[in-house]
Amino acid sequence: MRVCVAFIKCLLFLLWSALLVPIQWIWLFFANSNNAYVIPHLWQKGVCFIFGLSVNVHNKPHQCTSCLYVSNHISYLDIPVIGSTLKASFVAKEEVRSWPVFGFLSTLQQTAFIKRQRSATSQGADELKRFLEKGKSLILFPEGTTSNGTEVLPFKSSYFQIATTGSAQYIQPFTIKINRVDGTTPVTQADLNVYAWHGDMELSPHLWNFAKSKGAVIDLIFHDSVRITAEADRKILCKNSYDKVTSPY
Repeated sequence: MRVCVAFIKCLLFLLWSALLVPIQWIWLFFANSNNAYVIPHLWQKGVCFIFGLSVNVHNKPHQCTSCLYVSNHISYLDIPVIGSTLKASFVAKEEVRSWPVFGFLSTLQQTAFIKRQRSATSQGADELKRFLEKGKSLILFPEGTTSNGTEVLPFKSSYFQIATTGSAQYIQPFTIKINRVDGTTPVTQADLNVYAWHGDMELSPHLWNFAKSKGAVIDLIFHDSVRITAEADRKILCKNSYDKVTSPY
């Protein structure tokens, strides 16, 4: 029975994508880049509905001006969860661009791709700066990878360099927290792994197993936003953000 349900979910995902992807592809040519988040936002909401991802938003996201959102990172499923809530561009490693299907979808989402090599740090910072100067907001995962859902890995302060360029006006940390479908917090790693994608897990089998499940309830806990001053220090911003993101744990 669960296999049939998973098959239907994947089929609906393909049909939903086939409907909206061509519209978004055309829309990017004609719409203001800030207005081009409308269709991806709708697409992400549909993906959450199809796969049974229920999102609870706690507190209010900062959406008046360009903002650098930072959070922990548990799974590729964070993307539709966050994208269904925020109209902003994700920051992703360059390798994601070449992923089958997801790389193309990320491009249509207006993802900012950056290289992780130290020699490309300056180039990556310039790319992110261009996004912010256009009035866009960015979603950043400073852990640099996904965790197993039981802890938040240390934030890398180098990711906060963009916040000191004067392009971002605010920074807002938020926390991603996994719950069971019944709203209770998972108690075992096996429970968490239904949603969490980490270590050497392969993408396709994990997505198939998630499709066979009843889904997940995800809390997005937004913390107070902070205006970035000219004297902002990336290491201080990194520590303060980490402290806020880990506060519910």
